[in-house]
Amino acid sequence: MVFTLSTAAPWLLRKAFQQFALVSRPFPKPSNLSFHGTLRLPPVASPPPSRQVSGICSSAQAMKNQVDGLLNGVADKAVIEEVIEEVKHVLEMATRATRDRQVLHTDFLTPPTVRESMLALEKLADITAVVQGGYPQAERCRISIGHPEVIADEDADAVAALSITGNFGFVSCTHGDFLGSILGTGIVREKFGDVLLLEGGKGAQFLVVPELVDFMTSSLNKVGSVSVSCTRIPLHDLDYQPPQTKTFRTVEASLRLDALASAGFKISRSKLVDLISNRDVRVNWSTVTKNNTNLKSGDIVSVSGKGRLKVGEINNTKKGKFAVELIRYI
Repeated sequence: MVFTLSTAAPWLLRKAFQQFALVSRPFPKPSNLSFHGTLRLPPVASPPPSRQVSGICSSAQAMKNQVDGLLNGVADKAVIEEVIEEVKHVLEMATRATRDRQVLHTDFLTPPTVRESMLALEKLADITAVVQGGYPQAERCRISIGHPEVIADEDADAVAALSITGNFGFVSCTHGDFLGSILGTGIVREKFGDVLLLEGGKGAQFLVVPELVDFMTSSLNKVGSVSVSCTRIPLHDLDYQPPQTKTFRTVEASLRLDALASAGFKISRSKLVDLISNRDVRVNWSTVTKNNTNLKSGDIVSVSGKGRLKVGEINNTKKGKFAVELIRYI
């Protein structure tokens, strides 16, 4: 899973952290984590009063700290303002959770927001953070935040799984069709997570906040022209399959977004520019508005109604151009 963020001024991240006076350090290695449908970050013990542990503090202490010299270790030096605003909200929740000794849950967050939030939360001695997306490979996840003693008693899952079934034998529905139908019920994107297509045209499954289960089961009754039923299923019944991809190469004069995306999605550059202007294009889950944004290996480009692709290996040609590997998700 890629967490690379598009370019932005580093001071934006500093500004966000200064507002809440919270600190961060590098994200722990995967070997320190364990999960069964959730990703759990172990709590950090509070330091004894008699000594200070460098870089670790309570949220109350953090509110008084100067953070100008404490931003080293933030993995992404350029964090865009959209992600910063979401991280700020997560940090606000952490403050409330500690003060009131309760467990709070975020909405479903994009991978960059999850990563940056965990960089901040992992630094706090009196906070435990649990990432839940419904299954280990989930992209969009919720973060449950609470005091270690309180969150240890939290048994309820922060996500629920729903299954969409119908007669798809004669009508082929895409990921976009299911996504559009879910949004068509009136809920916003942040209230549900990944949408998983079932093999053989058997429908789809998706993750949602538990409080909207009843609403979705009663409201979601059609995908495209197909009448469907929506029912809750246990999380362990999720049928996750690795996405199918198609890999090809293109030679371009630059690594601009409009050049690579038009080649990858096989649409004209002028059409791609219009999509960017309409805010229908995202790089690493963040909306972009400039068609001259440069891409790099590992970037994920999503276009509304077209799907998404990943930028693979990039090589220079003898004529000074770029031979780019594009991985299209189908």
